[in-house]
Amino acid sequence: MRLSIPLSYSIFLFFFLFTSTQGFTQSNYLAQIGVTDSIFSKTLGEDRVFWVQVPESFNPKKPVKYPVVYVLDGGVHLNAVSTVHRYYSGGYIPEMIIVGISNRTNRTRDLTTSKIEARRGVSYNQENGSADTFIQFIEDELIPFIDSKYPTTNYRTLIGHSYGGLFTINALIHHTHLFDNYLAIDPSLDWDDQKLLKKSKEILEKKSFKGKSLFISLGGQLHMQKSEININNVMKDTSEYTLFARSNIEFSKLTEQNKQNELNTLWKFYASDIHGTIPLPSIMDGLIYFFNWYPIEGTDKFNSPDTSTKELVQLIRNREKKLYEHFGYSVPPFDEDLFNMLGYMSMDFEQFEKSLTFFELNIEYYPQSANVYDSIADYFLSQKDLDNALINVTKAFEISGNELYKNSIENIKAQKKEADKE
Repeated sequence: MRLSIPLSYSIFLFFFLFTSTQGFTQSNYLAQIGVTDSIFSKTLGEDRVFWVQVPESFNPKKPVKYPVVYVLDGGVHLNAVSTVHRYYSGGYIPEMIIVGISNRTNRTRDLTTSKIEARRGVSYNQENGSADTFIQFIEDELIPFIDSKYPTTNYRTLIGHSYGGLFTINALIHHTHLFDNYLAIDPSLDWDDQKLLKKSKEILEKKSFKGKSLFISLGGQLHMQKSEININNVMKDTSEYTLFARSNIEFSKLTEQNKQNELNTLWKFYASDIHGTIPLPSIMDGLIYFFNWYPIEGTDKFNSPDTSTKELVQLIRNREKKLYEHFGYSVPPFDEDLFNMLGYMSMDFEQFEKSLTFFELNIEYYPQSANVYDSIADYFLSQKDLDNALINVTKAFEISGNELYKNSIENIKAQKKEADKE
């Protein structure tokens, strides 16, 4: 079906589709974030609440699958992840399903990585140290539940802040297979006298992390009492007040020293942010870093009528190959609507060979979509090829049963009769 795009706006909208999200849905709310759900966990012996946010383009009738982002402290951070996803998906990062896990109850128990009885010289009575049990819940119960209910792929990202950042790095070190990307925001690596940090040294030296990515951030408040402590001198301070920051920096240095393990790592210091404000910029920068290979290349080539069909097809095939290499499974290089728009835009420029190529590629990548057959039928109608137009509209009707396509079939048949009379 043809998009209603005036010729003068075609190129602008082509760029817009690359870099913007889908339109807003109508509701009584300006924005709604996540659908609440829960499961009973045998591993934890309790109900666990979580929220699921699907992409705005999600249509259960379409055979499209999505990567998944799992967000610890989902009640706090789901909104930030959803906002970043809304602004950057499609152009900079893929559309994804976002799962925010509630950690409001027993947060310290679930997210800390070892048991302690004292912290900073004071008795510590809060239940703690069950991160391995919580990751077992995520792996054995939550992920299978999400995979059974939503159209997911096995490409996953984990996001955690503070204790959640500690949990995220523990997952990377000890449960490397579970996620592809690990976003650790201001992680509490000082926990239990840097126990995880110390364990990580040998593991980072010997283990392969090929295909895995880590983004780790550090906030600017390096010492609670001394403003003169900065990123340049913090490692010289040996007080308890800087152990949090020093642990973070030490871990980042370990990743730098062990390039042989092939872990893709970016460490970033946010001098103007404190522990409470650092999640939002970290989430934005982290997701963009993880998917720095995702943006479409050669958009200027597609916008130019002078680019040959052969060159454009090569760009599309190269993108298909690139997505496969990173995701580990086949992904259409362009969205269905983008192929469609390229086809109609080429028709507007009377570049009919190019137009037909885009419509044919759309059928190749989206063979179960009625719309792609209806669109190529428009092309054949523009060329007065009524036979092929009829074949494709009929295919669209067979797939969808939509009465609009049935009416199109009758109209084309009527045109054929008129043509036969002449």
